[in-house]
Amino acid sequence: MATVSNLFQYPCKSLSLTTPQTSQFPSRSSAVPLGSRTTTNSIFFSSSRLVKKRPLKVRPLFLVRAVDEGEEGEEEEDGSAVAVVDEQEEPTLVVTETYTLKKQLVDSFYGTSLGLNATSETRAEIVELITQLEAKNPTPAPTEALTLLHGKWILAYTSFVGLFPLLSRGTLPLVKVEEISQTIDSENLTVENSVLFAGPLATTSISTNAKFEIRSPKRVQIKFEEGVIGTPQLTDSIVIPESVEFLGQKIDLAPFRGLITSLQDTASSVAKTISNQPPLKFSFSSRNAESWLLTTYLDDDLRISRGDGGSVFVLIKEGSSLLTP
Repeated sequence: MATVSNLFQYPCKSLSLTTPQTSQFPSRSSAVPLGSRTTTNSIFFSSSRLVKKRPLKVRPLFLVRAVDEGEEGEEEEDGSAVAVVDEQEEPTLVVTETYTLKKQLVDSFYGTSLGLNATSETRAEIVELITQLEAKNPTPAPTEALTLLHGKWILAYTSFVGLFPLLSRGTLPLVKVEEISQTIDSENLTVENSVLFAGPLATTSISTNAKFEIRSPKRVQIKFEEGVIGTPQLTDSIVIPESVEFLGQKIDLAPFRGLITSLQDTASSVAKTISNQPPLKFSFSSRNAESWLLTTYLDDDLRISRGDGGSVFVLIKEGSSLLTP
């Protein structure tokens, strides 16, 4: 937005005015928008005083507004002079109550390991924030807004206890869950749930492919078709530090460089062999092949859904600023 000080930093032309043949003047400055521009993109300032027993003087009205490159100063029909400023305004983020609630909700997930380590107090806070957001849901019929549902969603929090064994380090030693995501294809009405695991030497994923049917403005019925165990992606090299500390003693790893190099060559060879293998697919039994999902909040970057047993899932759209700490 151009400011008053900008008026003295850019050339402008002024027009001398004659005194109108009327003695009626507004008691305060008036602002008239320029063309189709709104008053938020222009700064108007004028001054006119009626002094008793003295000749009436009128000062020129100056308008300052931002325009595209190449446009020159111009003269308004009312005789005012226009100073044209070439300025590109940076977009600003409008902080709304809903945005503030979303930030508070995401911040409350910190240290909970997607919900596994959340305390009862933190869970109560999360439930309260979710309830407030659901009351402000900008998309009352999510299943009729498939373009918003389309894309990859990253799980940020859940109360679904069925996922907690995967999130626990005790279940898979030396392996951690790197990411849990859900990818929705709104054109083909398919959904893929994926869990990415990371270990010391490799990463792999387990995913399920399903079809979904729209049952209500908020609810979809999901029918799982197959599961896929991805091909492990092994690291080509093992990064070893120069030294390590063990029981308070600093141990130099230089004598082990030859062994480390041998391990790196072996890992690289195994990685090339396994990466050529196709992923392993398996089917689901008909008894456990269906589920339902109710979406209670949906916008461009946040989705809140509820599943069987009242479990809640909070997901963030891939690429959203909410994923940035």
